[in-house]
Amino acid sequence: MPSVAPMFRPQSTVMLSRVAHSLYWMSRYIERAENIARLLEVNLQFLLDFQGIDDDSVKDHWGSIIASSGGGELFAQHYDVADSRSATSFLAFDLRNPSSILSCVYAARENARMVRDQISLEMWETINELYLFLKARNAAVVWAAGANEFFERIKQHSHLFQGLTDSTFSRSEGWEFIQFGKFLERADKTTRILDVKYHILLPNADDVGGALDTAQWQAVLRSASALEAYRRFYVREILSWKAAEFLIFSDTFPRSLHYCVAQVNDLLRRILGETGARPRSEAARISRRLFADLESRSIPDVLKQGLHEFLMEVQNALDRIGDEVVQTTMFYPVDTASDDHQQLQQQQQQQQ
Repeated sequence: MPSVAPMFRPQSTVMLSRVAHSLYWMSRYIERAENIARLLEVNLQFLLDFQGIDDDSVKDHWGSIIASSGGGELFAQHYDVADSRSATSFLAFDLRNPSSILSCVYAARENARMVRDQISLEMWETINELYLFLKARNAAVVWAAGANEFFERIKQHSHLFQGLTDSTFSRSEGWEFIQFGKFLERADKTTRILDVKYHILLPNADDVGGALDTAQWQAVLRSASALEAYRRFYVREILSWKAAEFLIFSDTFPRSLHYCVAQVNDLLRRILGETGARPRSEAARISRRLFADLESRSIPDVLKQGLHEFLMEVQNALDRIGDEVVQTTMFYPVDTASDDHQQLQQQQQQQQ
């Protein structure tokens, strides 16, 4: 769909753009909340399993996770040190962080409310139930009751929402925007989960392949719900290059970078009407180049370039694809901050 100035859009197209925008961001926010919940759950358990880790290592560990989320500067403005409590508070409950679990679920619910007549009753009820569950809790309540149960609830609601979407939403243009948002967000989060390992600095080269290194790579796989799938594919022990290869190049695992980019590439063809051999839009050109790059490269190529550098290139390409599609097809801005959200944010600020 070529970019057209808003003043020349017919009213029906304006409404379609509003619907597409809300469906796209509803899907992205739900996927983002689930990924953050899994990342926190896995790494809290990891630190419990390695209780001998000193304070500096714990700080580096959480610092790497916060840095990979893109919230390093924001975290530093509001927290003195990165530890289990502060990192969990920032990534799960802090409404000042637009990518915290609470912020994501509230934004997903607001976008769902904007298109309440377009989605199924079951989809709306699932998002609303999660919203009400989170609204009744804060960091202190979750720590007292046990964080694992909290994160499990987030994941279950996300899986339920996706299953109900598969079962109750018509395969229309709206469906394409929902799936596009989901796979674009999932691809981005897979690169960030992998990049966590880059930021964790091991004491010396002797630790590579040791117990801590293996446990860290196992945590990376678990953060992407990939541990069981990896073991079925490779069977043998966890090796760093094989774990990276699986999360980047697997064409069958639904959270691998290759699989997600393939879905994004196919969905872009339909959303933008790219039927010819040569892509007309910038988003389609970037997507096809990214997919072709993943098809032609191997893990030795990535490691030679540098894993971090490769992941930064991919994240940049994904950001450009998302920005281009939003500007081209969803020019109508949707307010993601509900009155409840603003009220809760004010309450958080008063309590601090």
